[in-house]
Amino acid sequence: MNTNSNAYTVIYTTLVVVVVAAVLAFTAMKLKPAQSANAKAETLRQMMSAAQIKPTDELYATKNADILQLYADNIQEAYTIGLDGEKRGELSTEKNKIELVDNLKPQNKAIKAGEEATLPVYIFKNGDVVIPIYGAGLWGPVWGYVAFQPDCRTIAGAYFDHESETPGLGAKIKDEAWFREKFIGKTVEWGDAPAFRLEKNAEASGATNAVDAISGATMTSKGLNEALNVWFDAYEKHLGIGAFFNALGDATLSEIANEEEE
Repeated sequence: MNTNSNAYTVIYTTLVVVVVAAVLAFTAMKLKPAQSANAKAETLRQMMSAAQIKPTDELYATKNADILQLYADNIQEAYTIGLDGEKRGELSTEKNKIELVDNLKPQNKAIKAGEEATLPVYIFKNGDVVIPIYGAGLWGPVWGYVAFQPDCRTIAGAYFDHESETPGLGAKIKDEAWFREKFIGKTVEWGDAPAFRLEKNAEASGATNAVDAISGATMTSKGLNEALNVWFDAYEKHLGIGAFFNALGDATLSEIANEEEE
């Protein structure tokens, strides 16, 4: 074949494209299990950091396989609910069959649209109840996990992450332990609008459901504040009921969920 012809150029280019595409597809297929395992372990680290199972630094120094075991050893129950607050189904907590709802973006869209959403609830053996939050920061999505004490009202811990917030400013929601620690002991006021406040000088009012926004990170703080309240509102029919019954001392959240299912 004439290597200077147009036909040769087209055939050669096509073969190169096909080979490269095949190699990339094969590589992606081979890496997918490892990527999925890393993503699952990352989610578990964030949840257990919020629930104060271990210090955050220790969790990130722990291997993936050990993180799975730590979660399995410390989780009591995991299930999903709908926007009506009623239980939908169980999530496996066995080490080799751990189920999570960690694709939060579509759930966030469903919440805002008032459509059917699949909202996870994770109850740990220490009594903490963990839920996710998700929203938009300045440059991309922000998300995290908030842990409640058994009263379903007092915050036991929190962990936040982001995709591309500004280093030294908005990125502090993840990088600075002092910011996460500010949430501990605060309360969510179910039924109020907003149920929680993250804004400038919020703590000066003496409100227990308020945390000061990060100085110099106004848009990230506003995005996180909205995410917290959108998701708290989505969980209110479930956690708010749990808070009410726990205040009366009649039932735990897990028992309430099981009764709703029946």
